Amino acid sequence: MSHRFVFAACAVALELMFACTIPKPKEYQQVDGFTQGTTFSIVYYDSLQRNFAPQFDSIFRVIDNSMSIYNDSSIISRINRNECSAIDSMLAEVIAISDSVYHQTGGAFDITVGPVVRAIGFGKDKTQGIDSAKVRSLLPLIGMHQLRVEGMALIKSNPNIQIDVNAVAQGYTSDVVARFLQRKGIRNYLVEVGGEIVARGVNRRGDLWVVGLDKPVENAMPGENVQVKIKLSHGRGLATSGNYRKFIEVNGVKYAHTVNPKTGFPILNSLLSATVIAPTAAQADAIATAFMVRGVDWSIRYVDANPHVDAYLIYSDSLGRYNVWVNDRLRNTLVE
Repeated sequence: MSHRFVFAACAVALELMFACTIPKPKEYQQVDGFTQGTTFSIVYYDSLQRNFAPQFDSIFRVIDNSMSIYNDSSIISRINRNECSAIDSMLAEVIAISDSVYHQTGGAFDITVGPVVRAIGFGKDKTQGIDSAKVRSLLPLIGMHQLRVEGMALIKSNPNIQIDVNAVAQGYTSDVVARFLQRKGIRNYLVEVGGEIVARGVNRRGDLWVVGLDKPVENAMPGENVQVKIKLSHGRGLATSGNYRKFIEVNGVKYAHTVNPKTGFPILNSLLSATVIAPTAAQADAIATAFMVRGVDWSIRYVDANPHVDAYLIYSDSLGRYNVWVNDRLRNTLVE
């Protein structure tokens, strides 16, 4: 998941001076609101000026009823309580995406790590403190290799295994909304749910969409300290994962919310923030989370080996100074 201010930036319009030469901007529609415990913003151009707000709300409800662990009646909550094994097409797709990234990253992204994440103080349980014995007792329940999908049923090798897709759900939601707009013939849009973005076409000024990424600064409001601006389009997805805003503090020690599925304990490495651009926002979301587990060097090798993935990594050196690594493909899209 990401914590980032997102905006569509365009050149300053000098319409009073150049009204005769600059075409009138297209009337884009914007729908903002709250979903999945966060905010969303959808901007799109429709020549028919259709209002899709009710359909967006319907999409959010369907996804919430499928995969929200905060919804006690959702499919995923019932599966975790072993009340059923049946999954719907959306949860099946998210599990397939998660399984793919799980194998690509050597298990660094794992949707079975949820019980450990909640046990150390994150998630709806709000437990405070790290009980090492409890964490070790939960380790046998971690590992997507213990899950399999048969038809439209999720089979767990151990009934105590629970799944949590929060680290990919917001990216997936952005993808689903984008697909809906595509089916409606919309070709220019930006969809943002909790900071996970899909963009296609151009903004109201006819320029590519521009997304701002925050500096990894604790206690800063989203958008208060913009690190860089990136052009985004062609239906690609962007997601950022970082440990600098979400953590718990126990006896004066801060613990990051990213947990290593191999050890069950919070990650301690120099990577502060990982922004990933991938073919879909769900993929970008999952890969960014895996990068936070694997660290800078592994993440750089992954990007070099995967031409469909770009990344902007912010990390600290031994003196605590910020450093940035960005691959050449993405560097060409940065806004000066």
